[in-house]
Amino acid sequence: MNIHNEENTAENEPLHGAALIGDYVKRLPGKPGVYRMIGSKADILYVGKAKNLKNRVSSYAKSGGHSNRIMRMITETAAMEFVVTGTETEALLLEANLIKQLKPRYNVILRDDKSFPYILVTEDHDAPQVLKHRGARKRKGAYYGPFASAGAVNQTLNTLQKAFLLRSCSDSVYDARTRPCLLHQIKRCAAPCVDLISKDDYAKLVGEAKAFLAGDNTAIQRTLSRQMEDAAETMDFERAASLRDRIRALSYVQGSQDINAGGIAEADVFAVHLEGGQACVQVFFFRAGQNWGNHAFFPRHDREIEPADILDAFIAQFYDGREPPSSILVSHEPPQATLLMEALSLRAERKVTIHTPRRGEKSAVVKAAVMNAREALSRRMAESASQMKALRQLGGILGMEASPERIEIYDNSHIQGANAVGAMVVAGPEGFIKNQYRKFNMKTENFAPGDDYAMMREMLTRRFSRMMKEEGAERPDLVIIDGGKGQLGVALDVLSEIGIDPEAEGITVIGVSKARRENEAGERRIDRTMGTADDQIVMPGKTPFLLPPRDPGLFFLQRLRDESHRFAIGAHRAKRKKALSANPLDDVPGIGAKRKRALLNHFGSAKEIARAKAQDLEAVDGVSAALAQRIYDFFHGG
Repeated sequence: MNIHNEENTAENEPLHGAALIGDYVKRLPGKPGVYRMIGSKADILYVGKAKNLKNRVSSYAKSGGHSNRIMRMITETAAMEFVVTGTETEALLLEANLIKQLKPRYNVILRDDKSFPYILVTEDHDAPQVLKHRGARKRKGAYYGPFASAGAVNQTLNTLQKAFLLRSCSDSVYDARTRPCLLHQIKRCAAPCVDLISKDDYAKLVGEAKAFLAGDNTAIQRTLSRQMEDAAETMDFERAASLRDRIRALSYVQGSQDINAGGIAEADVFAVHLEGGQACVQVFFFRAGQNWGNHAFFPRHDREIEPADILDAFIAQFYDGREPPSSILVSHEPPQATLLMEALSLRAERKVTIHTPRRGEKSAVVKAAVMNAREALSRRMAESASQMKALRQLGGILGMEASPERIEIYDNSHIQGANAVGAMVVAGPEGFIKNQYRKFNMKTENFAPGDDYAMMREMLTRRFSRMMKEEGAERPDLVIIDGGKGQLGVALDVLSEIGIDPEAEGITVIGVSKARRENEAGERRIDRTMGTADDQIVMPGKTPFLLPPRDPGLFFLQRLRDESHRFAIGAHRAKRKKALSANPLDDVPGIGAKRKRALLNHFGSAKEIARAKAQDLEAVDGVSAALAQRIYDFFHGG
């Protein structure tokens, strides 16, 4: 793959727009490739691919025949970059990858991208385990999926435990068992850990589970029915009842699908609905003849784009990093369907088809997906309207000139200064923007334990110093500090020290705290009850004020603050849990998992390892004299 990157070399004033593009065209090859259009602030405007770079890019140099969106994009172009590829298929794959990475303003962008869960049946143990899996497939085993949600996975795992009695415990728990666990007592596990089932019989259960996940449900049910009848004839009623329960579990899964698969063994169904300049792409997953759930996506796109073009860009990005099924069903045929099939087949190393069914059961499934897309978009538009109304009301309460587009809420969490974590939550017109949440591990050696002001200072300093350094960094319209006058004063001091004038920058900074009240004895107290009207707003140069109990602005502020509490407390608990499970051996250089296990098995605990002499440490298998001395020095200040 050759990189072709040229700078504008005009001697006089730099070229822009169509003139700049026309200048590039003179030196472009007539080969497949990918082009990037770049704005004056080095921001990526658009990423496109071409079968012939020269011909494709030259179309932008023409003055007429473009939509308003394309004309704006051409006008804003200040530079271009090009990558020449061997084939158009390679260009399509690279384009999808770059769009996901760079998120250009004028492309259709797949948002809310996520790693869908799979079911893993492990193959690296004598007694395979069945579990939920996300991320890279590094562990040896058979993977089944994707599932649309963790709920769909949990339901199927529950069925697998009922029907096939496979273990779900970790290998360390399995190895430590001396008697059957509760799952065996409630008939969810065959208890191979204590040899209540032979290895051969357990292997048969694993094989049946794999066959079920691969779609061979009918044959398994026939086998189980035959075994149940045989058990009943021999009056082994307990085994017959157990087999009956397993059959019921399988029947439940087959009868509980939200949409009839209509003979679809393996397919992803994509349906798009466009309304009011917004789009929803609904994706249904069918595997093993079963509906494994659905997920709604709301891609970012230009208002003038057509539904088929949205699907065209969406599918290419969706399978960047995911394995496609053998069949893809769509509500609108993508303009580049043939090229997409070729690219996906190349990636999957097998044939992948894209089909737009017009009649029959598959068409009914696609229509159902379109209906779901329409309903999901209607719900989202209603929520967005409600969110915009709340933002307008909040902006009016705070005296802002316009509704805030980006709100940042700051909070921190700790227990007497231990495991201190700061949290930043971000919200906007479309709700909470969770992929922009940030947590800050507090460097507690810089201040006294439990000093909330110092924690807030450190968090805000790190956030806004970085914002000033990074070109094009997101800037908030509204900053909400969880706290009163003290915390608000710290925030304003930090901004001043960094060189930010909130009024000049258009940043409104407020604090939200609980109002102080006096009890019957005249003692002052703070009501910390969540969701009450006691939240007071603290603003620079103004007297703190309360909002009426049923004010929509109050409810919106409480939602923002409660989300910041939730995120901060969750981050603190995760940090505390990690600290509790930490082992001193983790910090010793040269100690990996295998040697750590050998040391713990030999001495029983990290405390005993710390007490041991170097000669005793050397007696452990795999520990050399040099390593033994290093471990001894680590625990004794050497």
